[in-house]
Amino acid sequence: MTTYGSFPGARPRRLRTTPAMRRMVAETRLHPADLILPAFVREGAGEPVPIAAMPGVVQHTRDSLKKAAAEAVAAGISGIMLFGVPEESGKDALGTPGTDPDGILQVALRDVRAEVGDDLLVMSDLCLDEFTDHGHCGVLDDQGRVDNDATLERYAEMAQVQADAGAHVVGPSGMMDGQIGVIRDALDQIGREDVAILAYTAKYASAFYGPFREAVGSSLQGDRKTYQQDPANVRESMRELALDLEEGADMVMVKPAGPYLDILAKVADAVDVPVAAYQISGEYSMIEAAAEKGWIDRDRAILEALTGIKRAGARTILTYWATEVAQKLGAAQ
Repeated sequence: MTTYGSFPGARPRRLRTTPAMRRMVAETRLHPADLILPAFVREGAGEPVPIAAMPGVVQHTRDSLKKAAAEAVAAGISGIMLFGVPEESGKDALGTPGTDPDGILQVALRDVRAEVGDDLLVMSDLCLDEFTDHGHCGVLDDQGRVDNDATLERYAEMAQVQADAGAHVVGPSGMMDGQIGVIRDALDQIGREDVAILAYTAKYASAFYGPFREAVGSSLQGDRKTYQQDPANVRESMRELALDLEEGADMVMVKPAGPYLDILAKVADAVDVPVAAYQISGEYSMIEAAAEKGWIDRDRAILEALTGIKRAGARTILTYWATEVAQKLGAAQ
């Protein structure tokens, strides 16, 4: 470093002196269009049901979901990802509500499309776990194992009913081998080449999903380690990425986001398709819980976490704070 006498000649702090200076030289910027709101809709709910493990997040009624979608449009975010929560009595081994045209997720898709049209990307979780009585993401064989290929047949049917219900984008999250190719073929067979696939390419078997189980009323028995990825592995994610792209994925995702920023960066560097990251329930709940205790500054922590995800390479971020953050970003402009 060049010095004059005992003083430094290069002073990077000059570019940090005021808010205006820091804003001008910022290398990473969040924008409302970067964000997607995950939302839960509960069958038969007469009023929104708070999710205890996720303060501020609810299981929506059909009406409150439409209101949330309208607020998302006004805030300028790009999309809403819908998760259906059926009546417990409606669940079965095959996850029948997931392929019923009148199941809660398909009804919600039609509701939201009628409310927002094309002003918001209406996205749907394409997985069986919310709808099965065993809580797994697929069909079980006679030994209680998830049957990959039998599950693909169910996913193909789900893709078609979700597209018919109005989904702009489907998000296969079950981590079954070959799921992207099967879903693409199923959509093309009914003339829905316009429906995009957001592949959950690297979805890890994470401890941070805990609050989500409450959010969707999960009936999970056991764990998902035989189909979700091992947190210890990196190269496996890149193999999954290559397969998803070969099978026709339009966008790819890393989930969770925060604990896997290294994976996110590698994926973003490797592809020329949009890359998403899902800031999951546990990431949300940790910040909310620490803020409630007064241990951290809530708003600063939220923005810091989201900025870190974007800095690592995410073009799009699924976050439960999407609308709130977008509103604040818009007000700051």
